[in-house]
Amino acid sequence: MSGDYTGFILAAYGFSALAIICLIIWIALDSRSQKRALADLEARGIRRRSDMKRDATVEGV
Repeated sequence: MSGDYTGFILAAYGFSALAIICLIIWIALDSRSQKRALADLEARGIRRRSDMKRDATVEGV
């Protein structure tokens, strides 16, 4: 890999790797935040619509 474009290619791979790592970190942090918000809502008694449908089905039987 001692061609004329080695620096450009390595820089492109490095930038791409950095961008992907940043996206993975962002998604992980956002996931933690969303789980925390969901737990807070459930603790306050606010439930998901999907849980309400399941409860209605169980009560209707």
